[in-house]
Amino acid sequence: MFITQKIAAQTIVAVLSGQNLTQALGQVWRSQRDLTPQQRGAIQDLCYGTLRHLGLLEAVLGQLLHKPLHEPALRALLLVALYQLQFTRAAPYSVVDHAVKVCAHVSRGPGKGLVNAVLRNFLRGREALLDIAQAEARGRWSHPDWWIGLVRDAHPRRWQALLEAGNQHPPMTLRVNRRRGDTAAYLERLAQAGIGARALDDTALQLSQPVAVERLPGFFDGDASVQDWGAQHAARLLDAHDGMRVLDACAAPGGKTGHLLELADVALTALDADPDRLARVADNLQRLQRSARLVAGDAATPAVWWDGQPFDRVLADVPCSASGVARRHPDIKWLRRAEDIGSFAAQQAALLDALWGLVAPGGKLLYATCSIFPAENAEQAAAFAARHADASPLPLGPALPEDGQLLPTPEHDGFFYALFQKTAA
Repeated sequence: MFITQKIAAQTIVAVLSGQNLTQALGQVWRSQRDLTPQQRGAIQDLCYGTLRHLGLLEAVLGQLLHKPLHEPALRALLLVALYQLQFTRAAPYSVVDHAVKVCAHVSRGPGKGLVNAVLRNFLRGREALLDIAQAEARGRWSHPDWWIGLVRDAHPRRWQALLEAGNQHPPMTLRVNRRRGDTAAYLERLAQAGIGARALDDTALQLSQPVAVERLPGFFDGDASVQDWGAQHAARLLDAHDGMRVLDACAAPGGKTGHLLELADVALTALDADPDRLARVADNLQRLQRSARLVAGDAATPAVWWDGQPFDRVLADVPCSASGVARRHPDIKWLRRAEDIGSFAAQQAALLDALWGLVAPGGKLLYATCSIFPAENAEQAAAFAARHADASPLPLGPALPEDGQLLPTPEHDGFFYALFQKTAA
């Protein structure tokens, strides 16, 4: 437990300093190559869990400290240890003992006595401390106050359930590659491998428990991919057919790119502004044994990379707050700021206007986000339609809400979709 506590605390410091959790953990895996799979799993659990419940943990810690603690490493260690004591089955004496030992490696001052006192006082007064912490919204819901306000205003009937969902473990869902087999057959393969699952539709399977992809039958042969059920709607909504020219803007990491190529033989351009992230698209396509034209470029400036030939279909899966996938990326809650929503909305509008000029007459553009905030979703789609007389909104079909807003459930994350067809102005 010593090494996992230590590394988890160091990672939390990096995240609270502004680095996203995926990058921070990636640096850990590259620098600590001798970690066992069990240690990696434990470190990941401590980091994700601490960030999921950060609001509550900080509210508890604030009560246990007699004065502000300005040493980030020591503060992070206490937050990780409090998470272990409250949310895991780790033996309390072991958590406290190891935290005291880790303190000597992460703190410059005489913090061992502080760590010991704080954690033991929590164990003695846990119930009262938690009650006081949960009296405030940030402590009760473990989201920033501004985020809580936006969710409450946007979804007044479901705001509490949505905030609660943001603190749960996300489901692990697979997309079966219909080019290589059907869902029933893959379910049987999973059962033979000792992996429980159930079908959500004709291609989506939800696992009973997450597993490493190495355990998934035929994963490295492209028989299945990991993709949230909500995200699997995108390729279907775009309704691409053989021979069409298709643009997947903002394509990385390539889940929707691969799905489009599983559904039809199209001439697909996968675009992303980040060459490093574009490499992940290439890796995904190689595993699926599919091919596409990969282009590193900014979707907002097509004159730099576009060949002038219009596209029959455009997927605009734009950058957003990612508020619909916060349970999958709990660092998002604490790295975002209220003013970011307006910045994202402005960026989204610019991307939509630029990409609309690439759509062929009669062609379709699908606007997609993984957000639950109206400024990025329904309001954005309505403003786009108002700016473009030739953009005709299309129905999304019975599988999705009429307003296009998928809210997080035990089966899927939160997404928004709006489909437009280019008509005569």
